[in-house]
Amino acid sequence: MISEDALGQPPVIARLEDFDRQSGSRLERLLFNNRIAVVALCLIASLFLGWQATHLRLNASFEKMIPTGHPYIASYLAHKSELGGLGNSVRIAVEAADGTIFDKRYMETLRAISDTVFLLPGVDRPFLKSLWTPATRWTAVTEQGIDGGTVIPDGFDGSPASLEALRANVGRSGEIGQLVAANFRSSVIFVPLLDVEPETGKPFDYRKFSQSLDALKAKYEPMGVKLHVTGFARIVGDLIAGLEQVLLFFVAAVAIAFLVVLAYTRCVRSTLLVMCCSLVAVMWQLGLLSLLGYELDPYSVLVPFLVFAIGMSHGAQKMNGIMQDIGRGTHRVVAARYTFRRLFVAGLTALLCDAVGFAVLIIIDIKVIQDLAMIASIGVGVLIFTNLILLPILLSYVGVSASAASRSLREEADMREDGQESGTKHWAWRFLDLFTQRRYAAIAIAVAALLAAGGYRVSLDLKVGDLDPGAPELQPDSAYNRDSAFMVANYAASSDILVVMVKTPNDQCTAYRTLSRVDELAWRLRQLPGVEATNSMATLAKLAGVGFNEGNFKWFELIPNEGALGVAQTIAPRESFNKMCSLLTLYVYLQDHKADTLARVVAAVEEYGARNTDPNVRFLLAAGNAGIEAATNIVVGKAMHEMLVWVYGAVIILCFVTFRSWRAVATAVIPLVLTSILCEALMVVLGMGVKVATLPVIALGVGIGVDYALYVLSIVLSHLRAGESLSVAYYRSLLFTGRVVMLTGLTLAVAVATWYWSPIKFQADMGILLAFMFLWNMLGALVLLPALACFLLPRARPVADAADAGAKKVLV
Repeated sequence: MISEDALGQPPVIARLEDFDRQSGSRLERLLFNNRIAVVALCLIASLFLGWQATHLRLNASFEKMIPTGHPYIASYLAHKSELGGLGNSVRIAVEAADGTIFDKRYMETLRAISDTVFLLPGVDRPFLKSLWTPATRWTAVTEQGIDGGTVIPDGFDGSPASLEALRANVGRSGEIGQLVAANFRSSVIFVPLLDVEPETGKPFDYRKFSQSLDALKAKYEPMGVKLHVTGFARIVGDLIAGLEQVLLFFVAAVAIAFLVVLAYTRCVRSTLLVMCCSLVAVMWQLGLLSLLGYELDPYSVLVPFLVFAIGMSHGAQKMNGIMQDIGRGTHRVVAARYTFRRLFVAGLTALLCDAVGFAVLIIIDIKVIQDLAMIASIGVGVLIFTNLILLPILLSYVGVSASAASRSLREEADMREDGQESGTKHWAWRFLDLFTQRRYAAIAIAVAALLAAGGYRVSLDLKVGDLDPGAPELQPDSAYNRDSAFMVANYAASSDILVVMVKTPNDQCTAYRTLSRVDELAWRLRQLPGVEATNSMATLAKLAGVGFNEGNFKWFELIPNEGALGVAQTIAPRESFNKMCSLLTLYVYLQDHKADTLARVVAAVEEYGARNTDPNVRFLLAAGNAGIEAATNIVVGKAMHEMLVWVYGAVIILCFVTFRSWRAVATAVIPLVLTSILCEALMVVLGMGVKVATLPVIALGVGIGVDYALYVLSIVLSHLRAGESLSVAYYRSLLFTGRVVMLTGLTLAVAVATWYWSPIKFQADMGILLAFMFLWNMLGALVLLPALACFLLPRARPVADAADAGAKKVLV
C-alpha cells in the first residue's frame, strides 16, 4: 500500500533503493521483480513468431465468402456437382479491335485463348464454354425437322464460306446476347472455377489465376483483340494486386502516428518504443496466425493496422503516465510500476472489450468474417502482453527525456494544493470543464439526444448489400468496373444471375406439371423491376414445339404431352438439368445485384414456392452469383443487430465487473451507442450498404471506442471516491489520460482517413467509417461522458481538510 499525496499522486521516490520491491499486486511483483526474464522471453517469442510470420500466406476462398449454413447455400452446395458453373466463375469477353468476330484472325486468336484458359489450374473444364467448345451448339427447324450441330462448322478453316456458315450458326444458336455480343464485335469465354485444384489438391490460388489472366492480356491483346474479365476471382485478384498500395497506406499511418505522438512528447526514444511495441504486437499476431494455419485475405489484411492503432492508443497512455511520474522526480522503474498499478485494470478491461467486439463476429455464419474475428482477437490478446506488460517494463529501462518529463507537468502545476485552479488552465481544458456543470451538461445531453433521434431516423434507410453496380469493393473507375460496364453494355444476358433449382423425382424434370409451374414462375419474375430475362427447360420445350410445327410461333406453348416435352432434353445445354432428370434450373438474369433487386426476386420466388411446392416439385433457392449474394445479404442483415446486442452486452458486463456501478456503466456506454447510431446514419448518407466488408466496422467501433471512456472514467471515479468534486476529478483525468485520448483519437482518425485515396473502395469506406468512429468516440469520452457523470455519478462528499483527504486516498 502506497499513500498518495494531496494531489492524488503516489509519493515521489527518486532512488530505487528506497522503493519497496514487495509492494503492489502479486502480478506486478512477478513481472517487475523479474524484468530481465520477461524481456528475454518476449525476445525469444519475437524471434520465433517473426520467423513464423514470413510463412503467412495471402489468399482468398469463394466458399469463405458465403454463408454455408444458410438454407439457400446448403441447397446450392448439395447440388453443386450437378450445377457446374453456377458458383465461382469468370467471364472473359474477347473484343475485336477492328471489324467483327467473323474474321479468320479473330477466330484463331479466340481458339488460342480458349485453349489456354482451358488448361489453367482450377478451371472446371467440362463446363467451360466458348464458341469453340463442343457444348456450344445451334438448333434450327429445317424441311427434314429439327437439325443442329456445333456452332463452329465442321472443317472450319477461316475461309469466307466457313465464316458465313459460322455467322448462320451463331444466329441459330440462341447465344446472341449471352456468348456473342449483339453487335458481333466480341464473344465470351465462360470459365467456371473449382475450390480445389485437382492437380495439386491445394485451395484455388486467386493470385496465381489473376496473374495468368494478366499474362493472357499481355500475350493476346497485341494480336488485335482486347480482353474484358469479370467475376469473383478477378475481383479478388485485383484486391490482392492492390495490397501493395495498401501496405503503403499502412506505412503512412504508422508514420503519422509516430510524428504526432513525437510532437506531443518531444521524446524520441519513448515514442519509438511505443511504436515498436505496437509493431511487435502485429508481428506476434502474424506469426501466431501462420502457426495456427490461418491465411490473410483481402478483407482481413487491414486488421493488423487496427491492432497497431489500438496498441498505439494504449501505449501512449502508459508512456504519458510514466512521463508524468518521472517529471515529478520519481525513478523510472518506480514510475513504471506506478503507471502499471493505475492503468493495468483499465487497460485490460479496454482490451477485453476490444477482443469481445471482434470475437462476437464469430456468430456470423460467413467464414471470412469468422476468420477476421479470430485474427483480430488474437491480435488484441497479444496487446495485453506487448503494451500492458512489455512496454512498461521496457520504459522502466529506457525512461524518458528530462525535458519531455518536465513539459508533461506544466499544466498540472497550475493546480493548487487544495485541488482548485490557479486561473491559468489551458483554454481546451476550461471548455471541457464546462460539461461538469449541470447547465452545460444538460445542453450536451440534449444535443446528443437530438443527434441520436435524427441519426436513428436516417439509419432506418440503411440497406443490406451492394448499392452500386459492378464490384463495390473496387473504385468506380477501376479496370474491373470498366470491364463490367462493357459486359452490361454489350450483352443482354446479365452477369448477375440468380438460379432457382427445381427438384423432382427421377425422370420428371420435363413433366408437364413441372414445366408449367416453372414457366409460370418465370413469367412472374419477368414482371419484376430489375429482371431482364429468364431461361429454363420450359422455354426450350416451347421452342421445340415451334420447331416441330414448321417454325410457327403459335405453337410456342407447353403441350401436355410428356413425349413431346421430353424432346427438350435433346437440345438443352447440360447446365439446364442433371443426368437423372431430377433437377432443372430456372435462370433469372438481373440488371444488377443491388440489395433491393435481390430482395424482390427472392421474395417472389419464396412466395410462389410456398404456394406451389409439393412432393413432386420443390423450388429451391439459390445458385448463381446473385443467388449466393442474396443469401449473404440475408445473413448479414440478420446478424447486424444480433451482433450489436452481443457486443454491447459483453461491454456492459466487463464495465460492470470493473466499476461495480450501473451508473458508471451507463456513463461509459451511452456515448458508444450514440456513435453506433451516427455511424449507421453516415453509411446511409454516403451510400454504403451493410455487407461483408462493412459489417465488422460497426462492431469494431464499439470495442475500440470503449477504450477512451474507460481510461477517462477510471481516473474520474478514483478521484470522486477520494472526495473530490467532479470538476477537479475530470480535470485531473484530462491531465493524466484525457489529453492522450484526444491525441490518439485525432491521430488515428487522420491516419485512417488517408485510406480515402486507396484504389480499393472497401478500404476507403472502412477508412471513412473508422475515422468517424475514432473522432466521435473521442468526443463522447471528452464531452458527453462528463455531462452524463454530472447527473449519474454520486456527488462528492466534503471532507474535513486536505490532510484528512490525503489520508483517505490510497493506491493499491
